[in-house]
Amino acid sequence: MGGFLFGYDSAVINGAVTGIQKHFDVGNSETAFVVAIALLGSAAGAVAAGQLADRFGRVRTMVLAATLFAISGIGSMFPPSIGVLGLWRVVGGIAIGIASVIAPTYIAEVAPTVYRGRLASLQQLAIVLGITVSQLVNWALNQGAGGESTDELGGIQAWQWMLGVEAVPALIYGAMALTIPESPRFLIAARREKQARRVLEEIEGPSVDLDARVSEIRAVLDTSHKPRLKDLLGGRFGLLPIVWIGIGASVFQQFVGINVIFYYSSFLWQSVGIDESNSLLISLSTSTINVIGTVVAIVLVDRIGRKPLALAGSAGMAFALGLAAWAFSFRQGTGDSATLDNAHAVVALVAAHLFVLCFAFSWGVVVWVLLGEMFPNRIRALALSVAASAQWIANWAITVTFPDLSDWNLSATYVIYAAFALLSIPFVAFCIKETKGRALEDMG
Repeated sequence: MGGFLFGYDSAVINGAVTGIQKHFDVGNSETAFVVAIALLGSAAGAVAAGQLADRFGRVRTMVLAATLFAISGIGSMFPPSIGVLGLWRVVGGIAIGIASVIAPTYIAEVAPTVYRGRLASLQQLAIVLGITVSQLVNWALNQGAGGESTDELGGIQAWQWMLGVEAVPALIYGAMALTIPESPRFLIAARREKQARRVLEEIEGPSVDLDARVSEIRAVLDTSHKPRLKDLLGGRFGLLPIVWIGIGASVFQQFVGINVIFYYSSFLWQSVGIDESNSLLISLSTSTINVIGTVVAIVLVDRIGRKPLALAGSAGMAFALGLAAWAFSFRQGTGDSATLDNAHAVVALVAAHLFVLCFAFSWGVVVWVLLGEMFPNRIRALALSVAASAQWIANWAITVTFPDLSDWNLSATYVIYAAFALLSIPFVAFCIKETKGRALEDMG
């Protein structure tokens, strides 16, 4: 549910962008601000999440995220101004940032080693399901209101419903978080060993050697201390090399431009002459492809490993983004008058779907699995929060610049994304170490 809300809140703005522009009578810069401001909140939430998780526990931190999701949804539904909408988007962004850290941390800490990759992949599956459901709900509300997001449904404009419906899964998330056990590693760190033993037996089965498992976890924890930011420092460039690698993976995941598809696809397709209703339908289809690719990754991540998937995905994304750049080079006009002939529009649609597929079966899953696994126990939650924060800042940079870049030169924008996809290949080859089959206590 944390991943679902992560995806839902991130992508729901896609269907509401046009309605927000028309309702508040704002241009691309103001729209980009409202879309992207949530990502700065996400960066702050990601930084805070590690310390919250280590102080209050994983479950309580999830409940906090659920509460913030619900508050943000209701507040975003009835904003008196574009600025107030931005503030509520920040609240939702903080919740996304917390969820982006707490879910992979919790999954990595409760999952048996042999299943950890597949179970961590469920986080990404939940994210893409959240994205898909948000696009389905957006399209349904748009149709129910007559095909325009500024039309009313029950006295409230469709775009407002799009943002407000999020409160329902948020409440479900909070309720479900209260039914799951706390992380045994957190419990042992908090000297609640008896409870930790019960959780370990529940999640690893009655045959587990509890004394050995508790001793193994305690030995790692006892040789460390509560992580602080200074524990991440070291090496020639300020931070420990493993932290830089986590940051690098996070930045590359965003600089290929994936969230342009999920935040702006309705805006993107309208910019080449497709009407609002059909653009939302295309957004739904790309989200469906995203789910399919994620399922493929879940099947393969523990079989062939993290690195091979990432390398294959990088090559596929570079090709698809290059193809999209070529197709968009034939766009005529700008703004509402922009058009793309049928042949090149088809190529652009195919390229966008291929790009999403390649991302979904590789970087979409692999980065979150790696971030949950690659750091040593003593700094895992904090290092993951720093890497996730870098991811949100990179996401913000891509999101806030896309509307103006697309007005400048849509084709060149996709060339830039393709270049980052190409650069990610040597990064994976030389910087990423395979974590498949390794116990968390062996990470160093």
